Amino acid sequence: MPVPFKKLLLTAIFNLSLFTLLIIGIQNSSLRKKVNLIILETVSLPISFIIGVSFISGSLVGSILTADLNASKD
Repeated sequence: MPVPFKKLLLTAIFNLSLFTLLIIGIQNSSLRKKVNLIILETVSLPISFIIGVSFISGSLVGSILTADLNASKD
């Protein structure tokens, strides 16, 4: 298995497990807020969900941007 693919697969599995733990952890969260976008507003979401999803998406984007997808096969 090529190294870049293996790294992306490991990152995806790690972030999916973090997302699963996030969903389990926010079951009893009662404090909810709306996220104001430029034009629209989202539904009421728990603050921990908003923070957790932003952390996970940042982790995924950072891993994809730093992955060397054009690794030479020397």
